[in-house]
Amino acid sequence: MTTYLPEGMRLHTMENQTALQSVAALQAAMHRKQILEARAIVCDAAHNLIVELPHMRGIIPREEGAIGIAEGTTREIALIAKAGKPVCFQVQELTTDADGVPLAILSRRQAQLQCWQESLSHCTPGDVLPARVTHMEKFGCFVDIGCGIPSMIPIDCISVSRISHPSDRFTLGQTIQAVVTSVSDFRIGLSHKELLGTWMENAAKFTVGETVSGIVRSVESYGIFVELTPNLAGLAEPKEHILPKQRASVYIKAIIPEKMKIKLVLIDAFPDTESPDTLSYFVQEPHLSTWNYSPVGATKQIQTQFDVC
Repeated sequence: MTTYLPEGMRLHTMENQTALQSVAALQAAMHRKQILEARAIVCDAAHNLIVELPHMRGIIPREEGAIGIAEGTTREIALIAKAGKPVCFQVQELTTDADGVPLAILSRRQAQLQCWQESLSHCTPGDVLPARVTHMEKFGCFVDIGCGIPSMIPIDCISVSRISHPSDRFTLGQTIQAVVTSVSDFRIGLSHKELLGTWMENAAKFTVGETVSGIVRSVESYGIFVELTPNLAGLAEPKEHILPKQRASVYIKAIIPEKMKIKLVLIDAFPDTESPDTLSYFVQEPHLSTWNYSPVGATKQIQTQFDVC
């Protein structure tokens, strides 16, 4: 069974390198309709992608650059942004240009269609997918879910602990896990917070009386919210000169499951010079039906029911 990886993850594999090593190997890959990967070195004025191959020049014509380009449903930036980056493709034809120089005609769109038809179109809400962070906006994180097919995780679905920008949680090029919330015409909706554990799973990492590290997420008149994990934050009493995004050392005063509260005492705060912490995923299964964040008996219930998404 073909594995449909986000772009950039196939580039240096032995299978990919072997298929690119000679004209004969490239021709064999064409007959197998194998998905390959190489770097797009130029997006020309007509928005064709020029691809760097070991033995010849490759070109992905504009209309073959992505699903939806020919129909006008995908913006041209989807091609322009690929200059200098790895792109996947299937070989359509081995020929020569007007000067008799060998030329490979390639299709990224065809690779994406195969990925969609054989894999992504069969997804259902609750399925867990690998994804690669491609770019971030204030409202959400854009990811590649296979062969350059894009999706987005809205910022409020990234974690339970609120962040001001996806870069507070992710880095460009990072490989993450995401969970499907919807499937429609060449579009898949995603969430992320359900994979980061319930309140109890996160609270179990901490003990009353410990002093631990956290990140200040918001400063309110009634207190300071400090993130202990992406899905768990506690509240400390107000203190002067504390700013969001500072790293903080906090004393754990109380853990109250029925109210989903962690009471903290803020000991110190200082600039956070580190990149986002490594993510820990609590879900190992390939599919989720229901996610209950709240402890049993908690006054507030937070739940995602994927089977009715």
